[in-house]
Amino acid sequence: MGMAPSLLRAVVASILALSAFLGAAAASAEPLVVRIGFASVGVDNRQFAGGSSVAIAHAEGYLEKAFQDTPEVRFEWYFFKGAGPAVNEAIANGQLDFAVQGDLPSVIGRASGLKTKILMASGAHAPTYLAVPEGSSLSSVKELKGRKVAIFRGTNNHLAVVKVLAANGLSERDIQVLNMDNATTNSALASKDVDGAFGNWPLIALHLANRAKIIYATKGDDPAFERHSTVLVTEAFEGAHPDIVQKIITQFVRAARWSSDNANFDAAVAIWARSGTPEAVFRYDFAGTELRYRNSPIVDPFLVEQYRFQARQAKEFGLVRRDVDVRGWFEPKYVDQAITTLGLEGYWTR
Repeated sequence: MGMAPSLLRAVVASILALSAFLGAAAASAEPLVVRIGFASVGVDNRQFAGGSSVAIAHAEGYLEKAFQDTPEVRFEWYFFKGAGPAVNEAIANGQLDFAVQGDLPSVIGRASGLKTKILMASGAHAPTYLAVPEGSSLSSVKELKGRKVAIFRGTNNHLAVVKVLAANGLSERDIQVLNMDNATTNSALASKDVDGAFGNWPLIALHLANRAKIIYATKGDDPAFERHSTVLVTEAFEGAHPDIVQKIITQFVRAARWSSDNANFDAAVAIWARSGTPEAVFRYDFAGTELRYRNSPIVDPFLVEQYRFQARQAKEFGLVRRDVDVRGWFEPKYVDQAITTLGLEGYWTR
């Protein structure tokens, strides 16, 4: 005896509903791999970074702990020897969801059409240093005219250097620029194959080891010479997973709060030293600066204006070919919500 048509329809409908439910449940449980890139890498390719709150969050497993009850979400961290330019390439190839990188490479990425949003500061307000070989008679930026100078082009040091040169009556045309990464620069300074080099932590390490001499730092000079780094996310990832973005940024802000506390500085430099950069280097770099200033996550009007200024100068100095509009690029709502959630209103100056 056959099944009544009405009953058959009900059974079929139930089966379809159950299939849809199971399919949705399976889809919701599909693993999500969040790929985060740093525009730096540790000494001897160690998979750690230093000097920023997000570096603390990575080394101490902030995200992994926050998502431990969400096993379908996991994190992959990538560190790029090629710095900002390599990060931009990875974003262009769809290989990263988040990145921590400097102002100039971010501007260059936007100029080339990368669809990203800047969410928070991490590693902002950082200085740049000029070092010369040990025994050199050079003592000022102005004396670099006609000299061989190493610069890691395309990084956030680059635009700072261009501005420092301009403030001293020079341009890149007035010096012999040699494009070198950090390792090559270190070797060139040690062998005296260059007359000077601009950079950051590796130069401090050489200076402290008496293998080079720092003769100038932007620290204490015009704030326009500062280097800035931020956390950015691809528009595609933010659009698909705003809740995940919020949870990640909240953890990064927690790390920023911890890193901004003077009582935690010794512990912070010990964590950053996992990158292979000696603790003494970070102590030198942060000496005389307010931790709340260096480690603030806030995208404030000063930071936005600095990126607007960087974008304009990048065009003026020929580092990008087109105007870069920063309107709509910054999305501070995630940091603002994190500050509210963590009860940190007023902790950092806006």
